[in-house]
Amino acid sequence: MLNKLIDTRDTRFVIFEMLEIDKLNKYEAFSHADRDTMESVLDLAERMAVETISPVNTIGDKEGCKFDPGSKQVKAPESYKKPYRELADAGFIAVADNPKYGGMGFPHTIAACCDEWFNTACGCLNFYNILTHGAANLIYLSGAEEQKNLYLPKMFSGIWSGTMCITEPDAGSDVGSLKSKAIPCDDGSYLIKGQKIFISGGEHNLTDNIIHIVLARIEGDPESVKGLTTFIVPRNIINSNGAIGENNDVICAGIEHKMGIHGLSTATLFFGDNDKCKGYIVGGKCNGMKTMFLMMNESRNHVSNCALAFSSTAYMHAASYAKTRVQGKESSQIMNPTAPSVTIINHPDVKRMLLRLKSYVEGMRQLMYLLSWYMDMEKVSDGDSKREAKAMVEMLVPICKAGNTDIVWDAVSEAIQVFGGVGYCSDYPVEQFARDCKLLSIVEGTNGIQSIDLVMRKVLMNKEQYNYKTFIKNIMKTIADAKNIVPAVLTEKIENAVAKMNQCLTATGKKLMSGNIGGVSADTRDIENGFFLLSLAWMHLWSLTLTIPKQQQLIGTAGNEERKKILAENSEAAFYEGKILASRFFIMKEFNKYSAYIDAVMSEDTAVLDSVDDIYTGMPVG
Repeated sequence: MLNKLIDTRDTRFVIFEMLEIDKLNKYEAFSHADRDTMESVLDLAERMAVETISPVNTIGDKEGCKFDPGSKQVKAPESYKKPYRELADAGFIAVADNPKYGGMGFPHTIAACCDEWFNTACGCLNFYNILTHGAANLIYLSGAEEQKNLYLPKMFSGIWSGTMCITEPDAGSDVGSLKSKAIPCDDGSYLIKGQKIFISGGEHNLTDNIIHIVLARIEGDPESVKGLTTFIVPRNIINSNGAIGENNDVICAGIEHKMGIHGLSTATLFFGDNDKCKGYIVGGKCNGMKTMFLMMNESRNHVSNCALAFSSTAYMHAASYAKTRVQGKESSQIMNPTAPSVTIINHPDVKRMLLRLKSYVEGMRQLMYLLSWYMDMEKVSDGDSKREAKAMVEMLVPICKAGNTDIVWDAVSEAIQVFGGVGYCSDYPVEQFARDCKLLSIVEGTNGIQSIDLVMRKVLMNKEQYNYKTFIKNIMKTIADAKNIVPAVLTEKIENAVAKMNQCLTATGKKLMSGNIGGVSADTRDIENGFFLLSLAWMHLWSLTLTIPKQQQLIGTAGNEERKKILAENSEAAFYEGKILASRFFIMKEFNKYSAYIDAVMSEDTAVLDSVDDIYTGMPVG
């Protein structure tokens, strides 16, 4: 259906033409997932996003969350209640999860597409489900069977929700500094005491109970990340019969007043002020960071998806507006006083902005769905195929998180620019997208942390740099496949970029081996930016291997006027033409920025490390 959220046709192109997801049903885990079944799930997700969820996005932003200091309770936007319940009842919290506990059992790739729909429709509302799924999935992967049976059916059905509780006033990125503690009880449970801040979905009235996943230190365990343990801490006690009991000494002290994301409560929580807060170990004692990373990595993927979603809907709104806003004469007629005014989509600068937006949105979508496909392959394959899939997941998680959430701020800004002055006003939703999307580069590990993780842990310190070699091997395969289809000027640019990245990482590896950790840390953001652009160029090259032959079938050698007629009358021809032009634009225009990032690293300039706090002058401290 036509909408201002996502180009439906493009989702099908990536899922069924690029990734050929329907072939996954040869594996037992996905034997029920034939194309017709997957199409029906995607159709339902689209319909619910457009008709049920999208209408509450602006309403919920204006309503916001309300904290009652007397009861210490938070009310989510009233407009969220009905669509939240409908989405949960349709099973969309657990699209890719084990049917034994209430999941649908579909591939992660289908779940990623559904999530993109719901994130474009109302990212705030879907954040509650994202957090719930992350908490539930942690229990599924690390919990005892008794814990799975107790929590998962209620969480996957949206009756209970979930959160991730890590951050404290003096422990943000430095997780090892947290002060929350756990005191053993005779019954095997623990008394939890501590304060957590910036807890998304930490308190609200959308569900009967909230299951907090809390990172704390058992008394006597090491004062570092190695001494941390993960606990399941229900907001309300769960009685032996499964019924909800009294509050588990988990108190909300207030919620943040934020730039955006007004419909998602961001709470300060106190655990155990009255020494009655019960928690239960999940994932093993002193194994907290490893356990919590299961949820953190999933959350990073979902945040990446949100960035794609905001970029997509911003682009779709901008393109729709540009097709109707009449202003100015066509550029070739600018000196003709009698020439008619045209819609702004005919102006070269607007075309440039829209094509740039389109190229990023489609590249990010391909990369996000590819990440999900590798998650599927890691699940169903074995041997070298499983190892390769795992390597690609490790590479793509930080690339997508940092890359997507950096570009979304730029993308939404570009969309506002297409609108002009009205885009800065609340009459159109793009100004809300700007307020909502900025959070994404901050949460689940800032993008600086993602870059350090990518360059140091996932590449340079990875054994034999297997992750990076696998990543490059896949790019080189696409280059080889493209050489008889795609113009050489495009394939050569990407081939040269690979050689440049190899040189950059060799030099950076030597710097790390010499002990210059600060120098490497100062370069990681530029390297990550390079990885992101290289990944998108790879996606566009892969796309061209499919779109060029298809377009030749549809248009062939038609002349300019005949071509325009075909594009006006044949939606498939218009679709493939648009993808070809977006890919050409990205590789020939946007991808030129890649060299600037890599050259910055290779310059070995030390200005960053030479700077000290005294050079930042003219302002007071604090």
